[in-house]
Amino acid sequence: MNFLDRLSRYRAEEEALRWEGTFSDYLEIVRSNPSVAKSAHARIYDMIVAAGIEQGADNRPVYLFFEREMYGLSQTLERLVEEYFHAAAKRLDVRKRILLLMGPVSGGKSTIVTMLKRGLERYSRTDAGALYGISGCPMHEEPLHLIPQELRDEFEKEYGVRIEGNLCPSCRLMLEETYQGQVDRVPVERVLLSEERRVGIGTFSPSDPKSQDIADLTGSIDFSTITEFGSESDPRAYRFDGELNKANRGLMEFQEMLKCDEKFLWNLLSLTQEGNFKAGRFALISADEMIVAHTNEAEYRSFVANRKNEALQSRMIVMPVPYNLRVDDEVKIYEKLIKASDLSQVHIAPHTLKTASIFSILTRLKDSKKQGMDLLKKLYLYNGQAVEGMKDSDVKELQAEYPDEGMSGLDPRYIINRISTALIRRDTQCINSLDVLRAIKDGLDQHASISKEDREKLLNFIAIARKEYDEMAKTEVQKAFVYSFEESAKTLLDNYLDNVEAYCNWQKIKDPLTGEEIDPDERLMRSIEEQIGISENAKRAFREEILIRISTYARRGKRFEYNSHERLREAIEKKLFSDLKDVVKITTSSKTPDEQQLKKVNEVTARLIDEHGYCPICANELLRYTGSLLNR
Repeated sequence: MNFLDRLSRYRAEEEALRWEGTFSDYLEIVRSNPSVAKSAHARIYDMIVAAGIEQGADNRPVYLFFEREMYGLSQTLERLVEEYFHAAAKRLDVRKRILLLMGPVSGGKSTIVTMLKRGLERYSRTDAGALYGISGCPMHEEPLHLIPQELRDEFEKEYGVRIEGNLCPSCRLMLEETYQGQVDRVPVERVLLSEERRVGIGTFSPSDPKSQDIADLTGSIDFSTITEFGSESDPRAYRFDGELNKANRGLMEFQEMLKCDEKFLWNLLSLTQEGNFKAGRFALISADEMIVAHTNEAEYRSFVANRKNEALQSRMIVMPVPYNLRVDDEVKIYEKLIKASDLSQVHIAPHTLKTASIFSILTRLKDSKKQGMDLLKKLYLYNGQAVEGMKDSDVKELQAEYPDEGMSGLDPRYIINRISTALIRRDTQCINSLDVLRAIKDGLDQHASISKEDREKLLNFIAIARKEYDEMAKTEVQKAFVYSFEESAKTLLDNYLDNVEAYCNWQKIKDPLTGEEIDPDERLMRSIEEQIGISENAKRAFREEILIRISTYARRGKRFEYNSHERLREAIEKKLFSDLKDVVKITTSSKTPDEQQLKKVNEVTARLIDEHGYCPICANELLRYTGSLLNR
């Protein structure tokens, strides 16, 4: 199918979504599917749930609606959905609150709102998300508002749908003058939400309070028609085109809400609590819309400190949106941002984005009072990795220590700017971790606003990230030097497990060559365990833990492999690598390699390219750099 055919198909699909009928026809739709008349909050919650829910690693729900764009904020998003959207969908009082996303710059607040907007546009085009409005209504309002107040209790009993809100002035006039009060004749149409067409999605951004008019929110008098209709209170002489009007049935975004002039915020007091607002010389106008705003922490603190804002503050649900604190998710953020650029032709060496992520996460973490806990251990624990002497419960304890952790530090935008600086160099086809760390350091030098103390701290974080990269580089090269690595690891593992089982059961093992029974090889076991810092006193507990894990796998019908236990995998790898260290050092650092060494280097380079994602440039740079590290 060529693109013109796809365009034709798209137009046909859009045309198929159109529906027009009368109020009588609409009642039949409501009878068969009452959910078409649900509230804006319920529609947003159903949209999120419809995208799917999975169980995360910690058995917490992961909402797939946000997974395409948001990384490392699963707990924040879980709280957002459960404490606000779910409760509001059930008509609890939180639906009468403004949702205020509060957090540091570039933390994802705007992305969350944008995803909700785009999601609503798509969802309104599905059967599950279909909604209908009175034809010609400037606020595309719910047709059930046509039912008189006196009959609504009876309607709820028969249809199971509660009606909230009243006709807008425009529809009331139309009902009386055009249809002489005959509700069943009023035309109804399907509503497709669209920010671009200003249907059910509105956005308000503050500007100069001296020039910005409240009409931007509530609409304005149409002076071109006022002489025709003779009164400012005639709906035909009024433009119901403010953002609050147009956002009815969906979502209203207040960008930088706390920067708004007070007169713009007063309208929200009635809208949030009573579901209506004042416009022109009309009675209160009903509106069913979720109001979401976002701001940074400094502005919020200033807002709270002003006692004049107490009434509005009590009508807010404040949802902190901190920076991501997981290295793996930070890498995904950078990958997403780079993918959207035109620099895909520049190769990024493996571990480059991870090294940058380690640096950025370190700037967001706070020093723990827990004994033996440094920032690097904390970083790896938060990333879901095993850390010597630490348990899963320690993560929750660390998170509880600083509830505001992640609300400060360097933002992803700064890091991606520095990565972009490295990518845009004219003389490069490939960048690596050192290029990015160098670009980050140069960026600090250009920031006059950074204090001397903060600069020293950031330089220390760069040094830590560099040290972590050094370990990753050595591991990568050493792994590439291991011929048939998996087989070597399996052989070493089987040997270790045989000895551990004999040791724990007070048994002897059979020598594979002589067949005689000998004591477990303590030297072999310790040579592996020492690679990950298992002390002499802790060796029995570690070995028994391994046997328990093997037993658990056996009960589940699973095979215990060398990577089935994270710390044992690390120990096996380090043992293999330490045995090869001298070979690696000689081969990578030789200025005039002999034929055998050259063959080995070429094999390793090919393996780095074919199996580990390197290009010829960064593979050779990695080998030279690792050789210099091993010779220090």
